[in-house]
Amino acid sequence: MTQPPDQPPQGGFGPPQDQPPQGGGFGPAPQPPQGGFGAAPQTPPAQGGFGAPPQPPAGPPQQPQPGYGYPQQSAQPGPYGAAPGPYGYPQQPPQQQGPYGAPQPGYGHPQKPPYPGMPGAAPGGPFAGKPASRKKTALIVGGAVAALLVVGGTVFAVTGGGDGGGRKKPVAQQSDDPKHSATASPTTSGGDDPEHLNEGRRAGDAKVLWYKPAPDAPASGADAPGMWFSGDTAVKAAYKQVFAFGAADGSTAWGPVDFPQKICAVTQQKSADDKIVVAYLNGGGDRAKCNQLQQLDLRTGEKGWSAEVADGGLFDSALNVELTVSGNTLMVGRSQSGTAYDIDSGKKLYDKKKYGAACFPAAYAGGTGRLIQVASCGAGTGKEHEEIQELDPATGKVRWTQPVKKGWEVTRTYSVDPLVVYLTNRDKKVWNISTFTKNGKFRSEVKVDEKFAPRCGWAVLERELQGCQGVAVDANMLYLPTDATGSANEIVAISLSDGKAKWRVKSPADEPMSPVKVEGGKLVAYVQPSYDTGGQVVSVPVTGSSHPTTRLLQNPQGAAEAENTFYDGVVDWTGGRLFVSAGRLSGDDDAKEKLLMAFGN
Repeated sequence: MTQPPDQPPQGGFGPPQDQPPQGGGFGPAPQPPQGGFGAAPQTPPAQGGFGAPPQPPAGPPQQPQPGYGYPQQSAQPGPYGAAPGPYGYPQQPPQQQGPYGAPQPGYGHPQKPPYPGMPGAAPGGPFAGKPASRKKTALIVGGAVAALLVVGGTVFAVTGGGDGGGRKKPVAQQSDDPKHSATASPTTSGGDDPEHLNEGRRAGDAKVLWYKPAPDAPASGADAPGMWFSGDTAVKAAYKQVFAFGAADGSTAWGPVDFPQKICAVTQQKSADDKIVVAYLNGGGDRAKCNQLQQLDLRTGEKGWSAEVADGGLFDSALNVELTVSGNTLMVGRSQSGTAYDIDSGKKLYDKKKYGAACFPAAYAGGTGRLIQVASCGAGTGKEHEEIQELDPATGKVRWTQPVKKGWEVTRTYSVDPLVVYLTNRDKKVWNISTFTKNGKFRSEVKVDEKFAPRCGWAVLERELQGCQGVAVDANMLYLPTDATGSANEIVAISLSDGKAKWRVKSPADEPMSPVKVEGGKLVAYVQPSYDTGGQVVSVPVTGSSHPTTRLLQNPQGAAEAENTFYDGVVDWTGGRLFVSAGRLSGDDDAKEKLLMAFGN
């Protein structure tokens, strides 16, 4: 186990000792991508590429938010102990551009964030040389777009006007009733191909197996979070419904299941017996809370238990919630507390509230029987800091606690088993990626002098630890894509033992490539489509001395444009098929946007 020099021997983290800047930074940050996959889109310049965070309002003071970026030259010590070296790659100074606006459909060249550590969100806009109506695929789970922003302690409504490109921006509205029914229209399946997506296929090309158009959504847009698989059934949430399709042919497996108000959160993971929980609003007005829970069986579409999430104490409402699954435990996170339920019965298991020296639970991450809690402690005092804890999912008992140095925020988890976290320091505008042992001891930090671009959502009202795509982790390695703008990039395999790069593999096409998952001893990666070439799925052996790419799937050229049009696109590879779905619906009646598309041989 490797630790930074002058580190407390047990990997504990305490109040920081400010260190003078030192040369030679290292470590990537999940960057608002210059090419690749992003989150809630926003207005960009008319150039190619995609992914960037929104901009702050012109009036209020600029309060940097946790997120992604490259640290400035004056790098500071990392969040753990008093290691003398900086923990980040040098970065450009903060930018002060443009007001916050409503997320826009489409993907284009990113705008500069107001602060390099701002959460990544893909802007809307055209490709280079393509009409402004085209929209680029983005790798992101969920990608829920909030109707309010909190900047410098002030709440702003998300609004927007014209963008000069003829596209209508979503505007936060009190009513979310669409003009039409939210029932999906007829779709292609089997041998039907009304859009000629499979025309011009070359020898060896895969085909579009089926696709489903998006349901009608309000002009302000609607979330389409999550994508799950149960046996040979693909399940997708959108606006006020959950749909289920046969993975092989797109036939209706069950449903759709209707909800009285729009879906506002889902469990990104499913339980061991294929249960999920969907949260929806308790009303249609602009003060509605995301506090209605409904359990759903992915195998049958049957609704199980339901519950209403109670508000916590002062400043701890259920306006927005975070849903996390670990084993059979559902953790519902508010801004300052959490409540755990048995996901099968709905029985309340325990509450996680304030503890110790004014420590309030702030966010959760779960999976593979592990439940991670991040708490904010001592706010407004000289001992202000955050803590990472592992909880027993069944009882809530704390297994271990690791304090983080003052000024650092745990922004994302790339993995919970093994635990890999991404942290930011908004004051010093630096970031850090650290790994931990099974018992919570600091293990290593990333030491690669490179710009990386995993794609993560933009959480504005509540912290969202999970939801990053374009990053994969196995027992020994962290796999991160280098940043690129519409050109070939690399995936770098980084050792969890020492944080150093062990090998690299270049994209086999002139488009960026990002990790999807590790299975069967191989890294599965997705290569983005170009204007006239479909995307690819490739595999890379993770052991041995050679790491060539092997093409598993080449999507047809005729579907390249359709593959590029998914709003906040979510991708997955399962059963030898590639699934691409929307993370959000634009609400544009003329867009003919798609909800879900399946590729295979």
